[in-house]
Amino acid sequence: MRYAYALTSALLLGGVASSVVMQQPVGAQTPQNAPQAMAAAAPRGAPMSFADLAARLQPAVVNISTTQRVQVSQGGTNPFAGTPFADLFGGQDSNGRPVTRQAQSLGSGFIISPDGYIVTNNHVVAPGRQGAVVESITVTLPDKREFKARLVGRDLASDLAVLKIDAGQNLPFVRFGNSADARVGDWVLAIGNPFGLGGTVTSGIVSAIHRNTGQGGAYDRYIQTDASINMGNSGGPMFDLQGNVIGINTAILSPSGGNVGIGFAIPAEQAKPVVDALMHGGRVKRGYLGVQIQQISDDIAESLGLPKNRGELIASVEPGQAAERAGIRQGDVIVAVNGQEVTPDTTLSYLVSNAEIGSRVPIELIRGGKRMTVTATLGERPPEEQLAARLGGGDDDSFSKDDDDNGSQQEAAKASLGLAVQPLTPGIARSVGVPATTKGLVIGGVDPSSDAAAKGLQRGDVIISVNGRPAATAEDVRAAVADATRANRPSVLLLVQRGNSPARYIGLKIKNG
Repeated sequence: MRYAYALTSALLLGGVASSVVMQQPVGAQTPQNAPQAMAAAAPRGAPMSFADLAARLQPAVVNISTTQRVQVSQGGTNPFAGTPFADLFGGQDSNGRPVTRQAQSLGSGFIISPDGYIVTNNHVVAPGRQGAVVESITVTLPDKREFKARLVGRDLASDLAVLKIDAGQNLPFVRFGNSADARVGDWVLAIGNPFGLGGTVTSGIVSAIHRNTGQGGAYDRYIQTDASINMGNSGGPMFDLQGNVIGINTAILSPSGGNVGIGFAIPAEQAKPVVDALMHGGRVKRGYLGVQIQQISDDIAESLGLPKNRGELIASVEPGQAAERAGIRQGDVIVAVNGQEVTPDTTLSYLVSNAEIGSRVPIELIRGGKRMTVTATLGERPPEEQLAARLGGGDDDSFSKDDDDNGSQQEAAKASLGLAVQPLTPGIARSVGVPATTKGLVIGGVDPSSDAAAKGLQRGDVIISVNGRPAATAEDVRAAVADATRANRPSVLLLVQRGNSPARYIGLKIKNG
């Protein structure tokens, strides 16, 4: 997650005010903190202590640890081969076998049935690094009894896993509540295993609901809390004051790795269907449209003439999937699915994933400034590993570049977008690493003072389209800028290809003068 830093200052002003009695007009709006309203909203029955609640819930919260084997990367000839120090330096042992080390992970979980089914985060019981293998999972109960756990099922997309221990039929357990009833300001308790300190109880309030962290995907929708959550709390429960599990503590936002009062929990309403499916040996099925999407930044919204915080931009469409069959195209902006608006809190991924597979869903979109509605028959979302292989592209930001054009920087400084461009030839395409079928303009220079430089555009990037129209010549760019200027739009929308990575839309400010 991105780090967040905030400084807040407050100035309290005191003074003397005279009292004026005024007649309140009938039907007039009253302030949010009017005495009558506050009397009804003021907290009542706030607990003097959480001790009884904690004592009741703690027996169902467990510590989870894994033992993993990690292969040490080979670093060439080991000068200590055959000695007791060989495995400190990686490589191979005296018999030529790869050297491995043992690693551990720690987390939390909670029992959801008397016969020992346990819920936790998938990342608590997953290998900690590439090449690692989880050898065993150990569950420690609050009474210090330890049991080897069996992994019943896991779901990467939601970051949930279900374990099973054989510890009899009378284990203490807790049940899920209805997280949809949670309100900002409600008290919550978090119980878990922070930094390996088992049985730790912290309290706080619900800071936000439907929190989107910007990570994308169908499950980027959390309950935010200021209850202290740290490393090791992952997989532990968040309780309301009735003792119901309304969330599963999963992540924190922090510059230091420790608690700063911003923690995130998977809402119970999202977690319970996944857990139920995994408990019964099934897998989670989700709707799938077959598109890659991009959040609409302020610049992109300006270039398209759209309101902020509404809709998501289609960066690419998968051949043969529901979106292509419905007529959805690259560059469309989807603004509603089945009558629900697409917003930062209710994303396209969330709406589609939670729709029924095979259902016919009306999708409202904007194309070329015109609204239209298409109907898509949703498919089934592929497994995450398959999806990554299908949609993945190189993340390498390095390029092979032609010899520098001596006038490129000067030309870029004169251009309305701060860019010097030239037609993409097959030879240039090979040198900058884009697919041979790519058509467009290659960037030969970027004005360092331009918005293009600030947005990270660089020599070797390829502009495929400008404001939805193919970019074949520099005149195409100039014409798009002129059209945007006449329409009083301060930005234009570029579709940019970098190497083998998927093409992305970027909104660029038009240079003044």
